[in-house]
Amino acid sequence: MIKITDLEKIYRTEEVETVALNKMSLDIAEHEFVAIMGPSGCGKSTLLNILGMLDKPNSGSFLFNGIEVAKFSENQCSDLRKRNIGFVFQSFNLIDELTVFENVELPLVYNKVKAANRKAIAEAALEKVQMMHRRNHFPSQLSGGQQQRVAVARAVVNSPKLILADEPTGNLDSRNGQEVMELLTELNEAGTTIVMVTHSEHDARHAHRIVRMLDGKTVLENKMF
Repeated sequence: MIKITDLEKIYRTEEVETVALNKMSLDIAEHEFVAIMGPSGCGKSTLLNILGMLDKPNSGSFLFNGIEVAKFSENQCSDLRKRNIGFVFQSFNLIDELTVFENVELPLVYNKVKAANRKAIAEAALEKVQMMHRRNHFPSQLSGGQQQRVAVARAVVNSPKLILADEPTGNLDSRNGQEVMELLTELNEAGTTIVMVTHSEHDARHAHRIVRMLDGKTVLENKMF
């Protein structure tokens, strides 16, 4: 599904040049669950942003389902992203003014799904994460674990091929964190490819493979099973 080769990302200011990705190469197969680990500043989040087409590399190749996207325009990236990728963030990123249902429905609106179909699709996503009973609540009325479940529902509502998760349990206690990891595992077992950035060795053990980064490149890979 993903093949990056010699990917380089450099951030420059007038005084400082920071190499975030240093000719990094990585392959991720369809239906795989990959955990990305490494110390702060090693390039994990930069890599995730590029895989999610939220940022562009300075050089190198990025193939997504066989399509070279490294030089795509913003509109091309946006179109491909909306149809193929869901995001789960540490801080949930729910919209406070919208109900649970409206938060989950929003990606369908962006994808111009007909109103007549959106209700059933959004409700199915909420059923999947066991949050239908909270459909009319607002994010502020939910626990952290419940908010992350809603965020997962929003991520999967368009049936994406790929979910990118950035520290998905970082703001959760151990019980709620375990529930979210079990949910991601279930989605992966149902066929969704997952790439997760994490500092948690415990969470990483849910993955098929752990990719460890240092100084903007891969230094070690471990297959879990």
